[in-house]
Amino acid sequence: MFFRRKRIPTLTFSDRLDALKRSGFTAVPVGDGWVRVARGGCAFDLKEEGGVVRGSGRAGLSMGTEIGELVDGGFQKFFQTPSGKRQPATADELKALHAFEEDLKEGLGEESYYNDSLGTVSAFYLYDRVKDRDRGVPKRVWE
Repeated sequence: MFFRRKRIPTLTFSDRLDALKRSGFTAVPVGDGWVRVARGGCAFDLKEEGGVVRGSGRAGLSMGTEIGELVDGGFQKFFQTPSGKRQPATADELKALHAFEEDLKEGLGEESYYNDSLGTVSAFYLYDRVKDRDRGVPKRVWE
């Protein structure tokens, strides 16, 4: 009988939010069942669907009422909102975002992967500088 494994408790969405609040996060309902979890200028939207916690996009910087996701422009990183607002990312903001994502995963009981733990991961990469790649190749003289 003493070899029996302990049962892993099934956590509800409110249990997970309480664990995040104990870790220093704030949780504010946004609407339609979404909850915005924030700390230190960073934010992430969560929702429970069928017993599974789902997020909207990636964590990012709070920019007004929106969340700016990290965009890698090749020469610099930016935070960009869905409405198109852009703001250059500073080193302190990137460090805060990285710590926010790691603590959020730990608070939600999710796995933290090695490649994500190395640093911040951008939502978009826009540094492909191949000339005329997106517009199509212009007609050449010999064509």
